Amino acid sequence: MMQFLVAAPCSGSGKTTLTCALLAALKRRGADPCAFKSGPDYIDPMFHRAVLGVESHNLDLFFSAPDTVRALYAQGAAGHGAAVCEGAMGFYDGLGGVTDTASAWHLADTLGLPVLLVVPAKGASLTLAAQINGLKTFRTPSRIVGVLLNDCTSALYKMLKPMLERETGLPVLGHLPRLPEASIESRHLGLKTAGEIAGLQQKIALLADALVLDWVQLQALTDRPAPLAQPATRAPARTRIAVAQDEAFCFAYAETLEALTAAGAALVPFSPLHDAALPPELGGLYLPGGYPELYAGPLSENRSMRTSVRQAVEHGLPTVAECGGFLYLGQTLEDADGTVWPMAGVLPGEAKDAGRLVRFGYAALSADSDSMLFRAGESFPIHEFHHWDSTANGTAFTACKNEKMQWECGFANENFYAGFPHLYWAGTPLPQRFAAAAGDEFFVRHAVHLPVKCNSIYYSIRRLLFEVQTRDVFSLHRLSGVGIFITFRGK
Repeated sequence: MMQFLVAAPCSGSGKTTLTCALLAALKRRGADPCAFKSGPDYIDPMFHRAVLGVESHNLDLFFSAPDTVRALYAQGAAGHGAAVCEGAMGFYDGLGGVTDTASAWHLADTLGLPVLLVVPAKGASLTLAAQINGLKTFRTPSRIVGVLLNDCTSALYKMLKPMLERETGLPVLGHLPRLPEASIESRHLGLKTAGEIAGLQQKIALLADALVLDWVQLQALTDRPAPLAQPATRAPARTRIAVAQDEAFCFAYAETLEALTAAGAALVPFSPLHDAALPPELGGLYLPGGYPELYAGPLSENRSMRTSVRQAVEHGLPTVAECGGFLYLGQTLEDADGTVWPMAGVLPGEAKDAGRLVRFGYAALSADSDSMLFRAGESFPIHEFHHWDSTANGTAFTACKNEKMQWECGFANENFYAGFPHLYWAGTPLPQRFAAAAGDEFFVRHAVHLPVKCNSIYYSIRRLLFEVQTRDVFSLHRLSGVGIFITFRGK
């Protein structure tokens, strides 16, 4: 099975372009490839999905322990004929910008993946060999097995290939010429999303057509035994969780959604932009991140959906809202043109363009008290990446980036979490806790049809159970005219 990681000396070298070209070419050759992305980026996996038509998965050694990353890789690669992982930033750029922790190299070394180094050929010649040799020897083992030249004409490739192979000892496996007609536009959070690119499939086809590659040598250098995946376990569906999925809300990790499904949640996609109201018979609501600031007008003008969401949250529907979803629950949201629009009005904050990246990067989120997702004193890895900020970011948690940079954030209670931090749910207790809360809600609201007028009775019971750590110990099992039955969950 061909397995490799695509890396580069720095961002902007063409990793995503080469990865998409490789995936499309592998698909044409009948290799049935799968794709992964090193790090927390949401957008690059969208392009992988656009090529393959199947999920691409994030692998992040800040979010997850090495064994969890290995298991996620094995699960994602199972049944496929090739696995391509796209690196992030520069090859060795890791945590804090000054370590190799959670870098593309760290991931390749953890998974034992061969590395293809993408090097832009424009503007240099022999110096490229010095750069490649530096990357090759900076860590042992570097895992680099070959070089791909980007933005490189056929004539330049013929000149550079023998020189680079002689100077570095690495094979130069192929090249991709500059294709202005296949370029992908960017914006403030990176590339535009795959769904926004006009003619994306045609652009990817052009890239695959233009890719020149020594497939025999690539096979020889990257062939590895297929990773062994553990049999997947999935709890029976016991609740329905609505998941916002449209142009405005598109930043959800595939692994998070898969973990929620495995925990017993049937996921119901809906669009805050286009649908009139939330789907029926829900036990929970998940509002992930995205670009609500670019769609603030249409989101605001969909008054029936804003009302539906506000009423559901106010009536206690277990809800999680991350970053863009958090902004949607606020009072107002300023769009990219400076116009301020009303939002769902659940939370007190007003969101505006800060004009810069705000609290960018990895951090650790510590809970100050028990809530639906968290227990007092627990700490989870998070990631923030946004140019918009709110006048009320919450105080339920403490986020710590380093000794000098800490801040309060987030809102939480026994049926709610909202905040700017992006959470990575796979390999944590978060999916089980959310599914348990949503399962309790779903059963009472829809299996026994407890009317809204009984809210005070129901939430008094839920609060009492919550106070004794219900999400880890008890589950509300059945409600009838004669009493409440509770199932004990063994620890």
